[in-house]
Amino acid sequence: MMQVISVMISPLLVLALAPLVAGIIKKAKARMQNRRGPALLQSYYDLHKLFHKGSIISSTTSWVFKIAPYIYFATALAAAMLTFFAGPLVEFADLFLLVYIFAMGRFFLALASLDSGSAFGGMGGSREMYISVLVEPALLLSLLTVALPAGTTSMDNMKTMAEGFPLTLPYVLGAVAFFMVAVAETGRIPVDNPDTHLELTMVHEGMLLEYSGCYLGLIHWASMVKQLTILVLFTSLFLPWMPVVNGGILIEGIFFAGKLLIAAVLLAVVETSTNKLRLFRLQGFLAVSCLLSVLALVAQ
Repeated sequence: MMQVISVMISPLLVLALAPLVAGIIKKAKARMQNRRGPALLQSYYDLHKLFHKGSIISSTTSWVFKIAPYIYFATALAAAMLTFFAGPLVEFADLFLLVYIFAMGRFFLALASLDSGSAFGGMGGSREMYISVLVEPALLLSLLTVALPAGTTSMDNMKTMAEGFPLTLPYVLGAVAFFMVAVAETGRIPVDNPDTHLELTMVHEGMLLEYSGCYLGLIHWASMVKQLTILVLFTSLFLPWMPVVNGGILIEGIFFAGKLLIAAVLLAVVETSTNKLRLFRLQGFLAVSCLLSVLALVAQ
């Protein structure tokens, strides 16, 4: 019975918290730039507005353009469920499955950007696939730094093993490597700029220019869910410490929320303190992540 309740509540919890985490990052980023910034709940207002608007669809599009937002949303939610280890999904929570789910959502969104026939959409899709070729090996290597000591690619066993990790050099290298990948996967500076629509710099936003209304709302919501999933992965595998106190699930939940808040603020700090890299310099940035992961694997 508890497993059934967990499976029912977990998706709702993820969907409800994802816009809040996005709002915290935007607020922290604004404060660091001496700006007032949007309200913490602004992301909820934006989603509400988008879902109550009509969608304008080009006559040149096919069924791919219409179904891509739903697939992107479904893959983001599936990845979140595997990361949160909910109920009977534990046995399916595998490292390689998680990477493939991320890749599937990215593929369909890039395919939809080409389907619209827009020059900017095609440019954004081609840039996204170029970055994905660099990001996916880096993501896999960084997660293998935890999978190797655990002796398995099961996400649940990796999380359990990570809780007993000492603060060693391989552990620190793996954490830094994964956080660099997290910056790329969430579309943050220096890899991408989520706040711009300039044709010379946009990547993810370039794929969304032809979307509007509920389709655009689904994509934005899915991106927030994916961002939350990446941060939860980081806190679960590389910041796994929990206080040894008699408080049960409530104290553990509060402590985990605190770690998640730290990771979100750290993401805002990195985005504020760095500049957007040129597209063809991204391979150097992600190559550093791969190198750190390889050094962590060798040092174990």
